[in-house]
Amino acid sequence: MSRFISGAALGAALLPCAAHAAPANGPAALADEVTVIARALPATEVTKGQAATRIDESAVRTTPATNVADFLRLVPGVAVIQGNGPRDVGVSIRGSNARNSFGARNIQVFEDDFPVTQPDGLARFDLADPHAYAAIEVLRGPSSARYGNYALGGAVNFRTRRGLNGGVFGSDLGADGFGNVYATIGDSGPRHDAAIFASFAGADGATAHNDYRTFTLNAYATADLGARDRVAVKFIANQGLFRLSTRLSFDQYRANPYQQGCEVAARAAAGCGAIAVFANGTNGARVSESAAEADLARDDRRLILGLRHEHDLSAGLSWRTQVTLDNRDAFQPTNATPFRGTLNSLNLTSELTRHGRLFGLSSTSFVGFFYNILDNQSFTFTKAPGGRERLGALAQTVTGDVRNWGLRARQELAITSRLHLIAGLGAERSTIVMTQTVFSYPLGAPPRSQAIPADRRFWNVAPEAALAWQATQDINLHARVATGYGIPQSGNLFVTPQGVFGNNLALKAQSNIGAELGAELTMHALSFSLALYQEWFRNELITQSAGVNLLSYTANAPRSVHRGIDLAIGWRPPALPGTKVDLSYGYTDQFYTDFSERLSNGQQSLLFSRGGNAIPGVIPHFLNLRAGFDQPSGRRQGLGGFAEVTWRGGYFIDNGNQLRIPGYALLNLNLHYDPPAGGGRFSLYLSVQNALGATYVGSASVIANSLGATGAQNGASVLRGVTGSIYAGQPRTLFGGVKTRF
Repeated sequence: MSRFISGAALGAALLPCAAHAAPANGPAALADEVTVIARALPATEVTKGQAATRIDESAVRTTPATNVADFLRLVPGVAVIQGNGPRDVGVSIRGSNARNSFGARNIQVFEDDFPVTQPDGLARFDLADPHAYAAIEVLRGPSSARYGNYALGGAVNFRTRRGLNGGVFGSDLGADGFGNVYATIGDSGPRHDAAIFASFAGADGATAHNDYRTFTLNAYATADLGARDRVAVKFIANQGLFRLSTRLSFDQYRANPYQQGCEVAARAAAGCGAIAVFANGTNGARVSESAAEADLARDDRRLILGLRHEHDLSAGLSWRTQVTLDNRDAFQPTNATPFRGTLNSLNLTSELTRHGRLFGLSSTSFVGFFYNILDNQSFTFTKAPGGRERLGALAQTVTGDVRNWGLRARQELAITSRLHLIAGLGAERSTIVMTQTVFSYPLGAPPRSQAIPADRRFWNVAPEAALAWQATQDINLHARVATGYGIPQSGNLFVTPQGVFGNNLALKAQSNIGAELGAELTMHALSFSLALYQEWFRNELITQSAGVNLLSYTANAPRSVHRGIDLAIGWRPPALPGTKVDLSYGYTDQFYTDFSERLSNGQQSLLFSRGGNAIPGVIPHFLNLRAGFDQPSGRRQGLGGFAEVTWRGGYFIDNGNQLRIPGYALLNLNLHYDPPAGGGRFSLYLSVQNALGATYVGSASVIANSLGATGAQNGASVLRGVTGSIYAGQPRTLFGGVKTRF
């Protein structure tokens, strides 16, 4: 199957119970006819008229696939960075999540159409083992009309394996102690389809104190209960211990990127990071600890259970109800203030889909109700000297909930057989009702507490409209205008612009209006897709420093612009059967148009206009190019290899655009033997990642600008010393793997 599938073809391919002709090798597969049985729209249905990409598992089947970045970096317009820990991944669609250095915010994430983004807007990819998936689908652009809160950048849906009768067992090994043992077992028939995946993975890591061990269980089953009823069940369980090194300043990274010789703070080598903890765990004097001495880590557990029922009310009218329960237990002594919390959520949807005719035109109509709630019971402590279980005094508690409910409607009309009109509207009521209690322990005085209530309510409305035109059999064009929105996180409401604990209730929801033009071309040996977009943001949520010895707080940047290009090219030259060349590229130019930032140094407090400045953390260029060959026939069918280049442009990590993180290019090499079904039971691969041994910044969180003694903002020479930002990327690493079918 081709790695890149157009949004138009993908929209049909995502409908459940569709009968597909097996696509041939080469780009002609993209034009294959798809027969669709009219049933309820999936939760992540991709309509015509929106940029979308599907990456098939064949693209990563013969690679280490250590995390979901191996899938997602193949999607145009998607940037991936290392997150907080060796398996965490930060994902940005068109720069939507660039300021966040872990997981995914401003993106809705699903598995088999069940939500894995909790109602507070956070999705993490630690629970995801890429070996479980048959494909990943990515929708790009503001999508709140369909997915509601936090869908400013789009949506991602992971698809597990279907149609198995038997199973797959595999193992990967690599440098720095990497290992993964995994298996998928499935059974399918005319009225049922079930598969269960399990894996145990771990590594020591190239960076000191960056090892992990994690277990994942992922199951999905569907069954027909009769001619009119279908059910689906989803279960995910993940338990992981991920040790973390400290994030470095740019100067520390240059001196010691992989943090060698940093085990003991008192005898640390140059370029080591450390944290300062209270010697008695409560107040007074502080002592320095290395990441190893404090045993900084994330010890997290995630359980997700989902149930979906579909009932055909008539030949063209279907009713679907879906409920998802999500439990996240987190213990995260990642710094001097360890976090422990239980975040349980419920997500409920009930939707009607009608396929028929409207005004004499072929029509698909959709209307749905949704409700979700997150219950937050979390605690933050001061760190006492010693290992990760050594907690000091209770620093703060947060209790309460986040709720979202509303309606969605969608209409698709076939104006002609080639021209389709799509319109959608979502309306949502969101409430944050939380109380933060802050505890302080002044020397020589009784402990104190301060309760800070937050009761914030939001109404958001998101319209969208699109036209999709199949100009010829090989050319599809679309134009789209859509909106997205995202409310603040609960933690944003408890620090004032003065940098002290208190109500920050003036925050507004961020929103964007996006315009997009797209073209998809499939002819002969070439597949090509291009999307041009511009998004006008209002009240973008950013973090600011209130000054020396004050807390950082969240503010709204009144106006900013995001614009760019998504490009994908696939080439299968007929003269060289088995040759494959695939390119994905994303360019995004994001800048403030109306935003002023206040900097203070204790004696002065000045405003600096950031109008025209690049938004920090946004990688402007992200390119992936893979060229390879697979023997298409004969006794050596499936023997092949590829060379792959990943290139990122440089980017700023501060609002003042003083400190720029340099870009880099990586070379990956791969040899494999992957015979087709019936051609052999074993698959093998050997892979060298970062073959040229480049040292590069794998992740850089945004840092605050500061004010010098003269009243001018400090330049790059000062910002290079700001700690808590940088992790080095993976050095040259050798991997090998074997897989067998049974």
